[in-house]
Amino acid sequence: MTSTLGGPAAPLLRRIVLQGKYEAVTMLRNGEQLILAVVLPLLALVGLTVTPLLDGMGDSRVNVAVPGILALCAMSTAFTGQGISTGFDRRYGVLRFLSTTPLGRTGLIAGKILAVLAVLALQVLVVSAVAFSLGWRPDASGWVPGLSLLVLGAAAFTALGLLVAGTVRPEATLAITNLLWILLGALGGIVIPAERLPRLAQDVVHLLPSGALGQGLRDAFLLGAVNGDALLVLLLWLVLAGAAAIRWFKWN
Repeated sequence: MTSTLGGPAAPLLRRIVLQGKYEAVTMLRNGEQLILAVVLPLLALVGLTVTPLLDGMGDSRVNVAVPGILALCAMSTAFTGQGISTGFDRRYGVLRFLSTTPLGRTGLIAGKILAVLAVLALQVLVVSAVAFSLGWRPDASGWVPGLSLLVLGAAAFTALGLLVAGTVRPEATLAITNLLWILLGALGGIVIPAERLPRLAQDVVHLLPSGALGQGLRDAFLLGAVNGDALLVLLLWLVLAGAAAIRWFKWN
């Protein structure tokens, strides 16, 4: 295969890595996305640590707060951030153009996933550093299941973000992703455990990707346990949202 300039195309893996690097840097240079991905989660972490909202749910406020904040980071980057950027790339023809290059549609999607994981890794480092300074003491055996669930949750939210971005207008994508970020963050069990939510919300929150990821991470970092129900819910959302995105995503 040759590139659009007539020379030999780079290997597929290198193309994906370069695309992922470009998308990650673009996300981090965007002030609005940086606020959504880093600043707001950190503010929420400090707020939950200094207020009594989570009292009685664990040995310390910060230990209960951090897993939910990490889940919020995943939703911010994979769903809201990726959804908005993909929606506007679609409007301006960027997706259609890149899909016809040697990168291809598969490479483009893989690059977006790589960018999400790269930004998420940075978020985990920043949040963890601040959390440790606030006294966070996670269960050591919870890191492997916790990070595994975080990656799975990011994949599910990426699929949902691409589904929204590929089926509605960019303005609608902007409104939908931001509105859901607020609703799921406040009432979706992602930051505030289901036990502290209104009774009606408690009955459905565990079936949402936000509630499953939030509770799964709390079980991992607080108890060192694997929440099988949360794992199943996230897998189901990933499969359904991924299949729907493949079926209905419009590249232009």
